[in-house]
Amino acid sequence: MGKKVCIGLSGGVDSSVAALLLKEQGYDVFAMFMQNWHDADPTLHGDCEWEEDRFVAEMVARKIGIPFYFVDLSKEYRQRVVDYMFDEYSKGRTPNPDVLCNREIKFDAFLKIAEKYGADLVATGHYCRKETTTDAEGNTVYRILEGTDPNKDQTYFLCQLTQEQLAKAIFPIGDIVKPEVRRIAKEAELPSAEKKDSQGICFVGKVDLPTFLKQKLESIEGDVVEVFNQYYIDNEHYHFLENTLKELRVDGGEAEMVAPFAPEVKLLTSDGEALGVCPFDLKKVEGMSDEALERLATPVKYDIAFETETYRSGKKHVKKVRYKENPHGRIVGRHEGAHFYTIGQRKGLNIGGHKESIFVIDTDTERNVLFVGEGHLHKGLSRSCLRVRPDEVHWIREDLRMMVGEMRRYRVRIRYRQPLQSATLICRDNGLFILFDHPQRGITPGQFAVWYDGDEMLGSGVI
Repeated sequence: MGKKVCIGLSGGVDSSVAALLLKEQGYDVFAMFMQNWHDADPTLHGDCEWEEDRFVAEMVARKIGIPFYFVDLSKEYRQRVVDYMFDEYSKGRTPNPDVLCNREIKFDAFLKIAEKYGADLVATGHYCRKETTTDAEGNTVYRILEGTDPNKDQTYFLCQLTQEQLAKAIFPIGDIVKPEVRRIAKEAELPSAEKKDSQGICFVGKVDLPTFLKQKLESIEGDVVEVFNQYYIDNEHYHFLENTLKELRVDGGEAEMVAPFAPEVKLLTSDGEALGVCPFDLKKVEGMSDEALERLATPVKYDIAFETETYRSGKKHVKKVRYKENPHGRIVGRHEGAHFYTIGQRKGLNIGGHKESIFVIDTDTERNVLFVGEGHLHKGLSRSCLRVRPDEVHWIREDLRMMVGEMRRYRVRIRYRQPLQSATLICRDNGLFILFDHPQRGITPGQFAVWYDGDEMLGSGVI
């Protein structure tokens, strides 16, 4: 009998086909369905109830002919994923619960229970591939590669896994494309064959995020301030960013400050495209001080103050108060709490009277002010450099960890559905800096920046 494998069966088509393939490959397979939420818990109510998922998962296990177990991990999920989410949002950051769920739950709490049942490995329905290599000392090293399906690569969600976790992981559908997964499921008459892909918070179901956050975070009304172009013309920090990027350019041309708008391309996996020629003089980048790099990675902050004036209105000349016109911006609305919004967001703002879409460009949770800008090309949406704190840098390939003072060229993504972007990574005492060849839209604190060498994911860090 082959190795004993526990498949995390969610009731979806991906994990169902993963289970079927493992069985066909001769593994000793058993399924475990995890509950991460209690409906009795007042914090969350999704319309994708877990009972239905469990029912489908159980039917799939029966159809394949493998043992089925149920495990309640709601306590661990609350402590290690949900509490973290609330904490991050309260600080004005935007966490990624799916990344946390994989690191803390599927490949930790869930894995430990699977091992108690005798599992050697834990399998999931992620679209990614795992390979084995050796380091300079001859030790076994696990590589995690993008999935074969260019539309479904899910390595991003596994960006915080360790070598120890990867040693116990297996991804049976990583080299199969989604339509083929559906075909296999239909052919095998699996009950999940026609089931739609799940949306929403990892293993909890479809949940309206603001409603979810309002359970714990207080709604406090505040101003929505639209920032005008004049603010950047008069802002000292914006000039520093522009001048620094200009000085670093190889061609001595103007600094690129705004990311051109292109709807995110569907193709996710590395397409064999080379990193491209870096537009910056890497000797000059190397010569920058830690302080200058940190300043380059610091976004523009908005300190627009509004003064009031009294005026008389109507036939009776009633005394009224209004804000004086300000060339830097104006108050365009009210919000229910700055911590409910994220950079780059455009839905749910309810601000009219503009030709183009309105986007969130910054959230000030201390003053409870939301800053917005009009149009995809608004200067506040783009940044060229970000910093990951030293204690938040995670290397999947520990043997390739960068040393302080080292610089490397990699391709990076700052959110799940983003095509890879060419960048220079600079390792310093005060953090790992990522300088993109071209400005990036919506760099969001709390999210994960993930770097790749070809199709291999090497590491990640919290922005």
